Amino acid sequence: MNISAFAATGEAEIIASSQAAELTIFGLFLAADPIVKFVMFLLVGASIWCWAIMFDKITKFRRQVRNASQFDEQFWSGGSLDDLYNQTGDNADSAQAQVFVAAMREWRRANVKGLTRALQGDLKHSLLARIERTMGLTITREMERLESGMSVLASIGSVSPFVGLLGTVWGIMNSFQSIAESKNTSLAVVAPGIAEALFATALGLAAAIPAVVAYNKFSADLDKIGSALDVFAQEFSTLLGRQLDEGNK
Repeated sequence: MNISAFAATGEAEIIASSQAAELTIFGLFLAADPIVKFVMFLLVGASIWCWAIMFDKITKFRRQVRNASQFDEQFWSGGSLDDLYNQTGDNADSAQAQVFVAAMREWRRANVKGLTRALQGDLKHSLLARIERTMGLTITREMERLESGMSVLASIGSVSPFVGLLGTVWGIMNSFQSIAESKNTSLAVVAPGIAEALFATALGLAAAIPAVVAYNKFSADLDKIGSALDVFAQEFSTLLGRQLDEGNK
């Protein structure tokens, strides 16, 4: 091999290694256009926010299921409702317990005034309706608390692919401009710009896919929790109505 051929081979190896370094994730980010970098920053931030919400939701839902199960055991153990209310009080740690405390607070107000022993007909139904309305408002408040962050997941899941696509389109436009300026259509000229553009798309999908999966999973969990709260409220209302009927006999 002559000297010129050896030099050409060495130069080709240097160019190949330089291109390989540029095609790494960090290299693609550093070489990206400022607009594409902004899109990447935005998508990475959205992904971090998404995962933070996911971990928070997993923790809250597990705590809700565990505490609700413990409260149900206490509620249906046959003990006194007043004792359970005194024990729970301001320490309600589940949505069921919050509904129970709100209803018992309304029930006790009527008891203090001596109304539960004298209620008949429409007055009894009015008290039960007031208790049911109180439980309904509490359920709504608790569900809103559990649903916090769901709209963010929905937004990230639906918008992130389009934000990534914006970065892709912008990167490809820059690649075409490079081709026009250099008048060279070789892969060595086009590849870095296209790789940067596709990297923005990948980041958009990396943010969107977990957000969509988490949103669907948490929506199903919220439906189960909401159904359980509605059933508990109906059962508790029936129990209080039975106590009113027995007290008026």
